[in-house]
Amino acid sequence: MIFKSKTRKWIAILSLAPILLFTLAYTPDYFEISKNLDIFNSVYRELNVAYVDGTKPGQLMKTGIDAMLNSLDPYTVYYTENDIEDFRFMTTGEYGGIGATVNDINGKIIIADPYEGFAAYKAGIRGGDQIVGVNGINVEGKRSDQISNLLKGQAGTPIKLKIIKAGQSTPVELSLNREEIKSKAVPYSGVLSNGETGYIKLVAFTENCGNEVKSALVDLKTKNCKNLVLDLRGNLGGLLHEAVNIVNLFVERGQE
Repeated sequence: MIFKSKTRKWIAILSLAPILLFTLAYTPDYFEISKNLDIFNSVYRELNVAYVDGTKPGQLMKTGIDAMLNSLDPYTVYYTENDIEDFRFMTTGEYGGIGATVNDINGKIIIADPYEGFAAYKAGIRGGDQIVGVNGINVEGKRSDQISNLLKGQAGTPIKLKIIKAGQSTPVELSLNREEIKSKAVPYSGVLSNGETGYIKLVAFTENCGNEVKSALVDLKTKNCKNLVLDLRGNLGGLLHEAVNIVNLFVERGQE
């Protein structure tokens, strides 16, 4: 019984040892983090309660987070819940939306290309139509990037658009349901006019884009292309490992 008691005691001591070592190793960092979080929390609370003008808590917090991340590097960023569709589109090529691209033309939001078979097209929206309202919000005079979050949203959610059809002046209101949109990373590939140069347009480094580029490259090789233009103009960026996969198609192992 004495042996068992001592054994349990030593097991308890040995079990505590890693915890104590871990705590001792990280105590300074934890103390510093806890101290500064308390300071930040106090300042944030006082601003929202006692500042001479009204504040917007969410906007205030985002400003603080953005300023913190700006002190690091250009690639560490914070996405709010409202921006999640943009983030998903950048990394997967998928998003919930109406299925149409829009352009800014002379201060107007103009439908450029409704995707056939998706919500906008099925509702009768065509290229050249103007968007003047989204869910009761007047968007006249705004830029396309300013209404992006209004148009995007979870697939299946309703959206109301006020549209002025091309060639008309009276707006009509249309009710749509957002759908899951999948955009190709390689929307086009082909052979240029000289017959020897292949062309691949890559719009984003999204999931599986490496395979899309590879498939386009294999197809161009069957057409006896000797040169290649890989067009990255307007590329949105995205996943590093997919960029590496594409580099591996053109650069031998070990080469910089």
